[in-house]
Amino acid sequence: MSLLAHLQQQGLRQIVLCPGSRSAPLALAAGGLARQGELTLVTAIDERSAAFHALGLAQASGRATAVITTSGTAVANLLPAAVEADRSCIPLLLLTADRPTRLKDCGANQTVNQEQFLAPVCRAFLSSPGEGLHHENDVQLQSLASSLWQRALGSAGPVHLNLPFEEPLHPNEAEQQAFWSAWQPLPAAGGGHHPAEPRSTPWDGPVPDWSRPGVVVAGPWRGLEADRPAYQRALQELVLTTGWPVLLDPLAAAPQDLPGVIRHWDLMLPAGLPTPERSLQVLRLGPLPASRRLEAWLRALGPGQWLISEGDCRSLDPLGLASQCSLGLSSWWQGVSGQQVCSEERPSALLKAWCALDAAVERALAQQLPQVGPVSEPALMRCLPQLLPPATPVMLAASSPVRDWQAFAASDTGQRRCFSFRGASGIDGTLSLAVGLARELGPLVLLTGDLALLHDSNGWLLAAASAPPLLVLLIDNGGGGIFGQLPIPAGSAAEFDHLFAMPQAVDPLALARAHAVPSRQLACLEDLPHALEWGLDQRRPVLLRVCTDRIADAALRQTLRREVEQVLRCDQGSTKEH
Repeated sequence: MSLLAHLQQQGLRQIVLCPGSRSAPLALAAGGLARQGELTLVTAIDERSAAFHALGLAQASGRATAVITTSGTAVANLLPAAVEADRSCIPLLLLTADRPTRLKDCGANQTVNQEQFLAPVCRAFLSSPGEGLHHENDVQLQSLASSLWQRALGSAGPVHLNLPFEEPLHPNEAEQQAFWSAWQPLPAAGGGHHPAEPRSTPWDGPVPDWSRPGVVVAGPWRGLEADRPAYQRALQELVLTTGWPVLLDPLAAAPQDLPGVIRHWDLMLPAGLPTPERSLQVLRLGPLPASRRLEAWLRALGPGQWLISEGDCRSLDPLGLASQCSLGLSSWWQGVSGQQVCSEERPSALLKAWCALDAAVERALAQQLPQVGPVSEPALMRCLPQLLPPATPVMLAASSPVRDWQAFAASDTGQRRCFSFRGASGIDGTLSLAVGLARELGPLVLLTGDLALLHDSNGWLLAAASAPPLLVLLIDNGGGGIFGQLPIPAGSAAEFDHLFAMPQAVDPLALARAHAVPSRQLACLEDLPHALEWGLDQRRPVLLRVCTDRIADAALRQTLRREVEQVLRCDQGSTKEH
């Protein structure tokens, strides 16, 4: 009990609890604190789903969330979410019950080497005494809780606390009633994350030559929620001061009114963004967006690029072209903005030229993707930003949805909060993550493919139990549509489906109904406005299903890129003539 109370004192507000016997002391303590109104307790029968749900809660709140499991294979099921938390820098507390040392390495039931399961991806591994947690006094438990909390937030990511318990595992009912009758809440310790203070001394490392043209490439946000406002202020000031154009990832934490945004950069690359005669300077913020075209373009620009991460000291430069500063954009900009920073005519001319090309691409897409007729995935992505309420956040499943949103919903870039868990680019936990986001943020739309949704179908249990306002828009293309966009040789369509696309004979509407989740099927784009309105009005989990042709859509994407290339060639030729 004392351990969780001290974690609650540090700032813990939410726990996701999985069933188990060895973890009974933690379960009883969590239940008691929840009854006292000290924290929110969510229960989940699937440890993998539970961990991803906690990850969604932590991402949305910016505050570490705890997951409690029993011993054995339950701990191994936490690994996929721990990998994502590590790569995406999301604070996550993994509390695992264990057998005492006397039962290790002697064939005892449900006793495994779980201390090592999560070690490669965790910021820290901590453990209570092998003889049992009851050997720790209150001062030691307070120190353990403080250390765990600070390590999860100091360099944001997952931490693993392994807790051996000796029998008896729990007090009787009378002892529990007596304890809670006398219990008094602990005063807050102020352990919550506060916005980082920018460096007060000037940055003395290398900086761009502000007299030359440059571009900002803003990748996915990898900071804590409390630090986002300072990041946005620094980015806004940087762009206004330099006049540099900005290539935004949909997951970047950009302010809504950021100037100089080139929205259709993914379709314009690699040849559609003309560069000056002198090499273009590149300032990269965070990890690279998931675009091979962008990587090829940056590689062609050569070394001498700058990369600013939000406290992550690990290398984020797979191209090997940048010098990295890990202080965060706010601190870096405060250090360099006092230097000679000016906006000259050439960067302004570059921005104007790129914006004109960006507008030409927008006109071409409007002509090629009308908002009527059968549903194609590019047309769907182009329609959605115009139909969803402006303040409604969107979660984009890894694989095709996040890529299509980047390419074809580009007019919405920077206008609404987008989430996608691209740290390791897996489809694990898609629905459970979205349920966690919706519980914390309110109404949210999840865009997912059929395999990603089916892969995490246990997430429907969490959705049905907590009933957050989540609209799941299922793009059902009969398998893994992303593989049709890759140059994978296969002898026949049947062989391709068998080895890669792997379509499944499952009715997603029936699966939703089995979890008491209402659902509707859309037949054409004209159905979309009313269906979205209905879904958002439910204020609970709902499923909208659209069926698409993954083979035809793969061809359509290629056709659209060729059309954009032609438009850009014509537009650039017209500009040169003038």
